[in-house]
Amino acid sequence: MVGVTGSIPVVPTIRPPCLKWLRTMKVRNSLKSLRSRHRDNRLVRRKGRIYIINKTHRRFKARQG
Repeated sequence: MVGVTGSIPVVPTIRPPCLKWLRTMKVRNSLKSLRSRHRDNRLVRRKGRIYIINKTHRRFKARQG
């Protein structure tokens, strides 16, 4: 702004992380019952582990073991 004197410099504030992103996946011995909870759940195998993922509802994620 032109002509403004004595302004306070703007410092970006540090916000706490959103609690929505802090959810962790469930770790279960058996994923058979978790797979049937939603129709979009997919069973995938990555790096020797079995995962349940869901692209529409991210809360339905789990790992076996």
